[in-house]
Amino acid sequence: MEFSKYHGLGNDFILVDNRHQPEPVLSAEDAVRWCDRHFGIGADGVIFALPGQAGTDYTMRIYNSDGSEPEMCGNGIRCLAKFLETLETADSQAPQAPHTYRIHTLAGLISPTLQPDGQVTVDMGPPYLLAQEIPTTLAAANDKVVAVPLTVAEQTWAVTCVSMGNPHCITFVEDVDTVALEAIGPQFEHHEVFPQRINTEFIQVVRPDHLKMRVWERGAGITLACGTGACASLVAGVLSGVCDRAATVELPGGPLQIEWSATDNRVYMTGPAELAFRGDRG
Repeated sequence: MEFSKYHGLGNDFILVDNRHQPEPVLSAEDAVRWCDRHFGIGADGVIFALPGQAGTDYTMRIYNSDGSEPEMCGNGIRCLAKFLETLETADSQAPQAPHTYRIHTLAGLISPTLQPDGQVTVDMGPPYLLAQEIPTTLAAANDKVVAVPLTVAEQTWAVTCVSMGNPHCITFVEDVDTVALEAIGPQFEHHEVFPQRINTEFIQVVRPDHLKMRVWERGAGITLACGTGACASLVAGVLSGVCDRAATVELPGGPLQIEWSATDNRVYMTGPAELAFRGDRG
């Protein structure tokens, strides 16, 4: 089976052309084997480009490296947009930048736009802020979760929760490099107040227009970048009064430009997506 390997700031994915049928050609168990970095190809997840539905151009499905299926992935959908560009070029239908795709995801309609400079801007839609939308039991169903105390690893953290179609818990720290992410991340992910588990972002405010982030991703662990997490973190920073509505979010793999528009309430993410290699796995 042919595949392409892409990464968005080091958050890496195996891309599969699945346009011939509406369900993924690989099982979750297959995806775990493919993502294994010692015995497989190695990746944070496998993304399938499926036929569109409900008037969209394509459908995106993704399995994490542990076999779980997230609603959406910000870095992943930028990689998918670049992958679709190569597929359409091979079909002699090369899109001219700027070009926008309408992608159906489990988080709803997401629209990535290929820019002339090679970057991809994604309209991530509006953030979801109510406890029932995350979901979490940290507050009443119709209340926001902003700077709420949560005890994890015998320490109390002030956490803000945001959903970008998938759940995020954000906490602000003095120095992200001192966070024992490998030990603390799993305890956040599996905490009882998050019934569908959680992605967790630790954020250092360098300036109001510059955030530094480390992330523990639900189903993938420590990754070099998380697009939805960067979006959720900026929203959390605005809600907490510590950052501007547009800022650079610096991730271990590189920077993303994030804006939470005051005009239309939508979050926009701009960043790279790059081909690593193509291959064929039997």
